[in-house]
Amino acid sequence: MDQTGKPIAQGGGLLTLTEPWPGMLRTIYGDDARYQQVYWSKFPGRYFAGDGAKLDEDGYWWLLGRVDDVLNVAGHRIGTMEVESALVDHPAVAEAAVVGKAHELKGQALAAFVTLKEGHKATSSLKDDLKDHVVKKIGAIARPDDVLFSADLPKTRERKDHAPPAEGHRRRTSPGRHHDPG
Repeated sequence: MDQTGKPIAQGGGLLTLTEPWPGMLRTIYGDDARYQQVYWSKFPGRYFAGDGAKLDEDGYWWLLGRVDDVLNVAGHRIGTMEVESALVDHPAVAEAAVVGKAHELKGQALAAFVTLKEGHKATSSLKDDLKDHVVKKIGAIARPDDVLFSADLPKTRERKDHAPPAEGHRRRTSPGRHHDPG
């Protein structure tokens, strides 16, 4: 759906559900009215947990993460999802996670954790290219201060994402990324 509640045939929008699913919340402990207000009032008759999604040209759904996960960088609200999506748009990037880190002048700065696709090497010129790619896609204010290359983004024993030791972690995965099922 778009922000007004209209269905989207292709492209990005907000993920809503019309039928229950096994992992769906049923209430907020001790506050049923708040549950209704938080999850069911934005789009009446639809469950909205705050995640973005897009439907690509091949008919695959991409879950993009929290639409309200924003950082305050020099007085500008920047969504981590936007920066991660811009990074994964680069042909060398398989996965990206963006977090905020304390910055003396800006309040918060962006740090990006990036996993490269096979055949790409972590170099300082690629790091600069990734920063420039974000600037081209979003703008100069979204340029990450740091790009840290990682063989894989941290995961728990159950292979779920595990946030790096910073705030606001979300993960974007590009097509063609091979995941170890074990």
